[in-house]
Amino acid sequence: MSAPAVSRPDLFGDLPRPRVSMFAQWRALTGRVVWTMVTKGEMIAAIVMPLVFTLGFYLPLRYVMQFQGIDYAQFVMPIVVLQTMAFTMMSNAQLAAVEALTGFSTRLQTMPIGMLVPLGSRIAAGLFRSVVSLAAALIYGHLIGFEFTAGWGQTIGFCVFAIAVGTVLAVGADGLGSLTKSPASLSQALTLPTLIFGMMSCGFVPETGFPEWVRPFVRNQPITQFSYALRDMAGDGVTWEVLRVGVFWLVGAAAVFTPFAVWASVRRS
Repeated sequence: MSAPAVSRPDLFGDLPRPRVSMFAQWRALTGRVVWTMVTKGEMIAAIVMPLVFTLGFYLPLRYVMQFQGIDYAQFVMPIVVLQTMAFTMMSNAQLAAVEALTGFSTRLQTMPIGMLVPLGSRIAAGLFRSVVSLAAALIYGHLIGFEFTAGWGQTIGFCVFAIAVGTVLAVGADGLGSLTKSPASLSQALTLPTLIFGMMSCGFVPETGFPEWVRPFVRNQPITQFSYALRDMAGDGVTWEVLRVGVFWLVGAAAVFTPFAVWASVRRS
């Protein structure tokens, strides 16, 4: 005869089922990235790099521009800010590439975590880095004579627009990082277009400082349009005629980069 089955009480039957909070997941992953940035010295770099950009861009040309009647501190600070945002873009790309290379992203995909939570946490950490870098850049700019003269509304618009540019670039770079899984090659790939678009823009010198054959590209490329908008916000105030071109570039880039970053983040290798 077989022994009668012994019923075992369900020890955890009275406990409520765990609820998954994507906000809590996002907060935990964002805190992890920010803590890593703080402890690994990345925040020091986020504060020092704007100083390097400010001195490197301002000192070589300030006397030349002074002879042309240009207040170069006021003229060059928008491109300093944009280069600072580009530094954040490359940091986000490196972070995404490292997480993909080490298998951390794949590990997260096997856990009950929202699909967009890892991407959102990296972008949020990049946003934090951008805010810190922008604050540092504006302090350094003030030391060389840069100032806002169009009121608080334009000042806030300057900061919001700069952060928006940095965030959109970071989204696209995050997608590249998740896709390539190679921090070294990715850094090289992003450095070249950053230099080309930065140097061949009206952020460093006026359009008349370029040969005529290249002026159409210099005048209409996005970095020039972004610098025009930021320069006017810091000066007499930007008009919609100046701002709209930069906004169109920004919206267009967001429309392309966002789906790409989402696809690269959630795909399974």
